[in-house]
Amino acid sequence: MIRLFVAAAFAFSLPAHAQESAEPRWSIAIHGGAGTLDPDKMTPERRAAYEAALQNALDAGKAVLAGGGSAMDAVKAAIIPLEDDPLFNAGRGSVFTWDGTNELDASIMDGRDRSAGAVTGVTTIKNPILLADKVRTDSPHVFLMGEGAEEFASGQGLETAPPEWFATEPRRESLERMKADRLSAFDVDHKFGTVGAVALDMEGNLAAGTSTGGMTGKRWGRIGDAPVIGAGTYADNRSCAVSATGWGEYFIRVGVAQEICTRLRVSDDATGGGDQNIADAVMAEVKELGGDGGIILVTPEGNALYSFNTTGMYRGRATSEGVDEVAIFAAE
Repeated sequence: MIRLFVAAAFAFSLPAHAQESAEPRWSIAIHGGAGTLDPDKMTPERRAAYEAALQNALDAGKAVLAGGGSAMDAVKAAIIPLEDDPLFNAGRGSVFTWDGTNELDASIMDGRDRSAGAVTGVTTIKNPILLADKVRTDSPHVFLMGEGAEEFASGQGLETAPPEWFATEPRRESLERMKADRLSAFDVDHKFGTVGAVALDMEGNLAAGTSTGGMTGKRWGRIGDAPVIGAGTYADNRSCAVSATGWGEYFIRVGVAQEICTRLRVSDDATGGGDQNIADAVMAEVKELGGDGGIILVTPEGNALYSFNTTGMYRGRATSEGVDEVAIFAAE
């Protein structure tokens, strides 16, 4: 039987008096990747660094929502500091391709109208999540790649960065070890450092975003699930907002993000327990096919939860009910 590491306590619902008065509420969840994480190998200093980085991102998104801002702005606000932090495999600190370059992917989706934007294989954009959003708002398209995405970006006023901004020595060492020992990306990385955020704002709107550097040693223009709308990112006000992290090929095959939202939309259980069960069931399908990873999820009712089939996932949540926490390992 597949064992999924989940936390039903991560879901929440409003107390009866709050529901009756229809008080505005907000919630946000973030992730910084999932994978084979061993508590015994996590030094106190490194754990503190990850927790501080997650809290910093969570605080940025929380401030937008608590101030009455939109879910879309909150998602971007939370993802940008994660893209800028070399601890995570997104933006600065992205893994290297086989050819020794950093190629970045990102996607974002607005649950109000299901508008979406995505980019893949960009190399000079400091914060790819902002370019993905520009594709959503300032182009007639959803998905741009490589040179075309860079050309579009040149007229959007986005901050660029040279190759050395994205490149970090630990990621370079991972590529060198992979080549020297003929390892797979999974043997080298042990985790998927993709970052993402999902949010519900006080207007009742949902949004989701995801950003990644992909897999160590990726070749032949490989694209994972992070920039694929419906696989790594999805938002629909009728059901949920999802951001995924994991072995992208399997998340694409299952269509994880949209699959969860579709099942929630047709479900008649809005208590939060049904949300968790649906997320777990979809992640079980990923596991059955051979894939690892996890998701974060926010629903229109304000339920914020996650499901992952690995030993850990860098994650956090904050809500208008006063919840504010980050966690790393499955038992937390």
